[in-house]
Amino acid sequence: MSAVIVAGTDTGVGKTVFAAGLTAALGATYWKPVQSGLEDATDTETVLALSGAEVVPEAYRLNMPASPHLSAEDMGVEILPDRLTLPQVKGPLVVEGAGGVMVPLNRSTFFLDVISEWQAPVVLVARTALGTINHTSLSLMALRNAGCNVVGVAFVGDAVPDVEQTIAQMCQITHLGRLPHLETLSRETLSDAFEAIDTETIRRAL
Repeated sequence: MSAVIVAGTDTGVGKTVFAAGLTAALGATYWKPVQSGLEDATDTETVLALSGAEVVPEAYRLNMPASPHLSAEDMGVEILPDRLTLPQVKGPLVVEGAGGVMVPLNRSTFFLDVISEWQAPVVLVARTALGTINHTSLSLMALRNAGCNVVGVAFVGDAVPDVEQTIAQMCQITHLGRLPHLETLSRETLSDAFEAIDTETIRRAL
């Protein structure tokens, strides 16, 4: 089994849509180990609708839309890293993180700690918005300091070439392409838009 981790610089950056596109492009199975917030469609349900791929059930399904450690505490449970071992599947596995890389899973464990233990290549998803240079640079620094193999950065949003190039140059990281916001989000429109993403570089890292 080969796995790739889709991490984000923050919550709401578009990593679920990106993960759906990547799952379809790689013919992979998808896993979201920790889901916070169950009122709307879960990330697993969204990926299933947008990719038609096989999915692995979440290890934790938490009601409150908040940081995983707070959502877990709200339900009287604790997220145990030992329950977050990568599942065994046939073919590639796309794993989507929760929020940014430094989101707490419990009072002593960041999601970064688990990502580091997995020892799988990481794709960092960043939005093209004000502040993205800072957020992306800090996230890359944290991932690298934890010994993670970061394949590159994929952007989501409107094109901002100067910002994207600044990040790629100053952080010495591969620019994996940009996924625009789609007025109509469907399996077909996502597949078409994902042709702008360098999936071959990601595939070679598996």
